[in-house]
Amino acid sequence: MKKTEYAIVDIETTGGNAGGSRITEIAVIIHDGEVILERFETLVNPQKEIPLPIFALTGINNEMVKDAPVFDDIAEKLFCMLSNRIFVAHNVNFDYSFVRHQLEEAGFKWTAKKLCTVRAARKIRPGLSSYSLGNLCRSLYIPIENRHRAGGDADATAILFSQLLEWDSEGEMEKMIKKTAQDQRLPPNLPPEDFEQLPEKPGVYYFYDQSKKVVYVGKAVNLKKRVASHFSGHKITPQRQHFLRDIYSISFEVCATELMALLLECTEIKKLWPVYNKALKRFEPKYGLYEYEARNGYRYLAIGKVTKFQKCIEVFNQLYDGIRLLQDLSAQFEIDHRFCKYCSPGEGDAPHKADISNLPDVKQHNLQIERALEFYIKSRPSFAILDKGRAADERSCIWVENGHFYGMGYIASDIGFAEPSEARDHVTPYRSNQYIMHLLYSYAAKYPNKVIAQKPLCEIEIE
Repeated sequence: MKKTEYAIVDIETTGGNAGGSRITEIAVIIHDGEVILERFETLVNPQKEIPLPIFALTGINNEMVKDAPVFDDIAEKLFCMLSNRIFVAHNVNFDYSFVRHQLEEAGFKWTAKKLCTVRAARKIRPGLSSYSLGNLCRSLYIPIENRHRAGGDADATAILFSQLLEWDSEGEMEKMIKKTAQDQRLPPNLPPEDFEQLPEKPGVYYFYDQSKKVVYVGKAVNLKKRVASHFSGHKITPQRQHFLRDIYSISFEVCATELMALLLECTEIKKLWPVYNKALKRFEPKYGLYEYEARNGYRYLAIGKVTKFQKCIEVFNQLYDGIRLLQDLSAQFEIDHRFCKYCSPGEGDAPHKADISNLPDVKQHNLQIERALEFYIKSRPSFAILDKGRAADERSCIWVENGHFYGMGYIASDIGFAEPSEARDHVTPYRSNQYIMHLLYSYAAKYPNKVIAQKPLCEIEIE
């Protein structure tokens, strides 16, 4: 029976992603688990400029690769060397993505089982301070020459591979090589136990970088499946590769329902502002309804841009929605239009000189403003959404107060409410926003049997 053979590979490239960068040097060492059978090393003409930072790291410049073969010239040889062998590399997904991509461009359809020496070292030699190739070689007394060159790094990886095979008394590497081994699909810096602890339940998950800062927040109907989906597929964009390299740990919070997971995800993104969350950031409201008193003693209503340092009464995605509300309140409560501003609050403390005639009585005017705001705030709906809990002995509870998401939590299944407002005492407060309220209004309209409201559901306007 033929021995399993391994292709230990190291590459140098013009950049960090296979889609927009090219290989500048490659070394392949064929190993049968005991001895080296074959070795191949060459510079590669990337057919594009080598950036200065890459030259500073590798020492490979444009002059060195000018007369080197282009990848197509070595593609067939590489395909033959790599076929039917285990692909081994330090941070294997990086090297594998480049080689697979450029082989495919050259017309060779190739896939292989993979073995990552970063992950293997973590399992077989746990507890080391760093698992980068240079630090591993120092810790394990492995000689390394020509660092950041394909040949030097491949030679060091081959020695590391041989030592790991020798130390692997539990057969960890054999388990990792199996095509179904989940470890092989995980980001290189993520401990497998972080993934294994994920339950198959709804909830919110957090990805952390090396400094323990949250870099991504997501929601899931099934936490384990959703997190695994981030690590599957063969996308080779720079954003994806940077994203995967930045994941060092995972935490999660189980939620009773997908709706609660959605709400928690939204509030956490707003609070933490993770660098890799893009989609929900687009839902930030742009305009707000403000009330202020000018130097002349008159109170004003204004629609202005939302800022971090000014508290507003209501928020709007569209300027038109704010203006329409202001016009409606002005007409209903007979507020002089000169005291309704469509600008940032405080811009222009009094009507223009041409408009100062026949001003209303200041006390009466201010009372009308107060009544308009009181009416608007009280007209917004308050209701609770009661749904299943995380276990049979509890229910989930979401409370909306005066048109704003107040909070959510869990209550014992035998607790009932004489008044819907009693739900307020059983939830953890969270910050509201217009996107959250859109979710809640839509859900309340779709599942009225789960809602207990202060007013009939038909009076709740879905924005």
